[in-house]
Amino acid sequence: MTKTVAAANAELSRCVALSSRPAFDKLSIAAQPPLAVRSSRLQRYPLLSLSLLERNAICNSRSRSMSKDSAGSGGLTYKDAGVDIDAGTELVRRIAKMAPGIGGFGGLFPLGDSYLVAGTDGVGTKLKLAFETGIHETIGIDLVAMSVNDIVTSGAKPLFFLDYFATSHLDVDLAEKVIKGIVDGCQQSGCALLGGETAEMPDFYAKGEYDLSGFAVGIVKKDSVIDGKNIVAGDVLIGLPSSGVHSNGFSLVRRVLARSGLSLKDQLPGATGTLGEALMAPTVIYVQQVLDIIDKGGVKGIAHITGGGFTDNIPRVFPKGLGAVIYDNSWNVPAVFKWMQQAGNIEDAEMRRTFNMGIGMVLVVSKEASQRILEDANGAYTAYHIGEVVNGEGVTYR
Repeated sequence: MTKTVAAANAELSRCVALSSRPAFDKLSIAAQPPLAVRSSRLQRYPLLSLSLLERNAICNSRSRSMSKDSAGSGGLTYKDAGVDIDAGTELVRRIAKMAPGIGGFGGLFPLGDSYLVAGTDGVGTKLKLAFETGIHETIGIDLVAMSVNDIVTSGAKPLFFLDYFATSHLDVDLAEKVIKGIVDGCQQSGCALLGGETAEMPDFYAKGEYDLSGFAVGIVKKDSVIDGKNIVAGDVLIGLPSSGVHSNGFSLVRRVLARSGLSLKDQLPGATGTLGEALMAPTVIYVQQVLDIIDKGGVKGIAHITGGGFTDNIPRVFPKGLGAVIYDNSWNVPAVFKWMQQAGNIEDAEMRRTFNMGIGMVLVVSKEASQRILEDANGAYTAYHIGEVVNGEGVTYR
């Protein structure tokens, strides 16, 4: 039931060329805003080896779950919040039999001397907080961010984005707020909002609620793909700060909130704003900053820190036999994470496998490149030297 946006009927179905969009849907490429210091979903998009890509001419991207349960007693875990990580891992294992090679952040499809890089995602149960707070203007930014941040890890420049908006009864004013956020996210990442679909499905969702999915496609030259294969021990981990929880782990966030006895209108302990404001802070879109850093050379691998945190996402870009050491206290951990850990009595290991802890993107770079990146960061953006690549596997903290 796809129609053009200009056809303003009650369904508001959208599949639109740029020339037919209303005024708010006209896109221009905007620079990434300055960086400031995601919930319960299966994890991210697999990057097939290039040889497999050439052999099969296609790479499927599929989410997979990386978080693990904490061994701590009495503290909340992701599983307590209703997310069965083992089931997600088993699903991916079965999918891998049908579509071999999954495991990275974006799906690559060969096209001449380039690869199209595709990703899809949603914002999970962060939507529950949007319904409770009434903050709908920025949830579209989250939606765009989750896909474009994934595909940029391959060095791809986003080309276009598609969205899916589903609800039981279409509230046109509310839907417009959400879509304006999507437009904003596309402008930040320099891609076109090519179209979308609005589905009105009576009795399927609770009154006033909706669900979102997004799909992004980018492009990168074959000889410029960031694939991690040249990473060696001694390379440096550079962390780019998050705006907070982003769009992962919100099933656990909501369980912590319920246990704490606080409301979304209460002040966040250790901060000036409310809990609702802190939790609804939109996901940082790293596209322009990461592409600028890549252009300067020395970037060997990139990890988008979503579900699975550092512990599961960083090793996904390493060749076999390599791991990482993360330096404790090498960046500023936002107050929202400190509050969640204390209020939920959550073990360190569980926090590190569920949340980004204040770092939303990690770049693996040569030592020489790290010095330049950190020097260039002064005034232009914030970046931290958060660790190094070591022999061995897994992630340790010291």
